Amino acid sequence: MTRPFGYFVHHQGRGHAERCAAIANALSVDRPMTIFSARDDIFPAMPSHVEIVRIPSLFEPTGAEQGTMDWVPTPDTLHCAPLGWPGIREAMATISGWFRSADPALMICDVSAEIAQLARICSVPHVKVLQHGRRSDPGHQAAYAGAAGLLAPYHAALAQPEWGKDMRARTCFAGGLGVDTRMPDRAAARQRLGIAPDEEIILVLSGGGGEGFTQAPLGVGARSRPAARWITIGNVQRDWHATEPTNIEHRGWVDNAPDHIAAADLVIASTGNTTCQQILAAGRPWLAVPEWRYFDEQHCKAQALAAAGVATVRPHLPSSAHDWSAAIAETLASHDPACQRAMIDDDPAGKVADWLETLTDRLWTPRTSQTGASRSSSSSMEPCTP
Repeated sequence: MTRPFGYFVHHQGRGHAERCAAIANALSVDRPMTIFSARDDIFPAMPSHVEIVRIPSLFEPTGAEQGTMDWVPTPDTLHCAPLGWPGIREAMATISGWFRSADPALMICDVSAEIAQLARICSVPHVKVLQHGRRSDPGHQAAYAGAAGLLAPYHAALAQPEWGKDMRARTCFAGGLGVDTRMPDRAAARQRLGIAPDEEIILVLSGGGGEGFTQAPLGVGARSRPAARWITIGNVQRDWHATEPTNIEHRGWVDNAPDHIAAADLVIASTGNTTCQQILAAGRPWLAVPEWRYFDEQHCKAQALAAAGVATVRPHLPSSAHDWSAAIAETLASHDPACQRAMIDDDPAGKVADWLETLTDRLWTPRTSQTGASRSSSSSMEPCTP
């Protein structure tokens, strides 16, 4: 039987699980895959050759941890490695035991520097998912340097400038990976939502990886553009001092987010993976406001989006009516839908599946008969100039 792939999936948000599922469904049925994650309820439908193994969270205590060892310093090569956690021991034992019994061809890590380094220590080649952020620390650099390849679930034009030529050459860029980017027609979406063709809609979208925007600045924004209809979907944090006008409506979690995005005249959203890919695919004017994440992930992604000319960026929601007016005017004036849609590959999951198989062939082919290098992305490295 073909040697399996392993896959570690971080359980925060949905993006990690969705791109894992996309890859799993694109791989041949002859390639088994075992997924390790602290949650098994975040995955869409999986093919029969995929197994999900639930492991304890590497980041959340359960109450059985020994809490008196914090005086022992954490080395720079690790991020989250507290001492005295039985759950971490169980998770690492489960994965390393599978390495021994399954003899995998490859381990894909999305994302944990510790799991990536575990694979390398156990003599298992790994692919590290490459997220945006300030990740020059020894832990991330060790995970990247020890990887057989890097996987970036976005277009090559969104690479950070400090990623050098050698790093990019080892990276498969796949814009739209794990996201259904078949966005609906604007007119049809508006009809389904009961929105008039000429009504100005400003959509505020909060993804599933955080707590969402706060209520007060959105009220200021809605007052600054009273002729527009403001709709929020996802979570909105309540502010006791917020005073909202009647042209803003909070819909909470919805099942038809693509319709809302396609129907909007302008989208205000943070820079989570699914959110980014859907807005780019829809080609909608986008005011991107990054949320706090470890290593400034969303801020660095926002900078990359701005540099590529596919979003207008503010470090936080505008705090006054005139700031709102300026941000909205800039977003509408600089909008280039063709540039946005160019960030999405036609078949990103198939592209990644082919790249993984090519990389695996190179890894496990005896050196004497090895004739080719692993395939890198064919996407252009240059930003799309608006």
